[in-house]
Amino acid sequence: MRPLVHAVGVRKAFGLHEVLKGVDLSVEAGQVLCLIGPSGSGKSTMLRCINHLETIDGGELTVDGLHVGYERRGDVLREIPDREAARRRAEIGMVFQHFNLFPHMTVLENLVEAPVRVKKEKPAAAHDRARELLNRVGLADKGEAFPRQLSGGQQQRVAIARALAMEPKLMLFDEPTSALDPELVGDVLGVMEDLARTGITMIVVTHEMGFARAAADMVVFMSEGRIVEQGPPKSILSNPTQERTRAFLARVL
Repeated sequence: MRPLVHAVGVRKAFGLHEVLKGVDLSVEAGQVLCLIGPSGSGKSTMLRCINHLETIDGGELTVDGLHVGYERRGDVLREIPDREAARRRAEIGMVFQHFNLFPHMTVLENLVEAPVRVKKEKPAAAHDRARELLNRVGLADKGEAFPRQLSGGQQQRVAIARALAMEPKLMLFDEPTSALDPELVGDVLGVMEDLARTGITMIVVTHEMGFARAAADMVVFMSEGRIVEQGPPKSILSNPTQERTRAFLARVL
């Protein structure tokens, strides 16, 4: 069985600065993988390459057997039209650090916008699913509120529900708690832990080692654009084999 996410030799540079230096990564369907490492190690760039928010400069990257922004013609990868790339990207949910909710829309409107416009769902069905998702993230009473009326933690839980409203096959989280006040982090992590138990495939860039220990099937430590080591949480977080990993964990645990 092929992995849901498969990266081979992925490279990405911004100008002369090479951020990803030949990353190999496989994520199985239903697996929760946490990417950890110091700032600037390439974790967030890797996420953005997976859903084609950034183009790759080398290597190969597929989700469910398809290149998100490319197609192979012989030995050459060529970019596909924006509409087709958007269709493939719609199957990948992404939650950012700063929520990115539409400020002029209510919470409910934020959730139904993409399913109706992109997937052409019937509005009634989209609204029903949106209410179910708000209940799931503990915000059943906030459907008519605007984002500015919510705390940061509540906004991030809405962002998770909005991503789930598209029924993605893969969820990406880019340090989803880093912009939150400490007392708000627990509610967001609780929603993510509940989500992990449902069997959806998740890749999470995080500095929350407790979440990685509790929810991840696999932990990958990155540094300077490369994967240094990877394995089950107990192995990587409690008994890493690489000195670079040990030095990082000594600072964050």
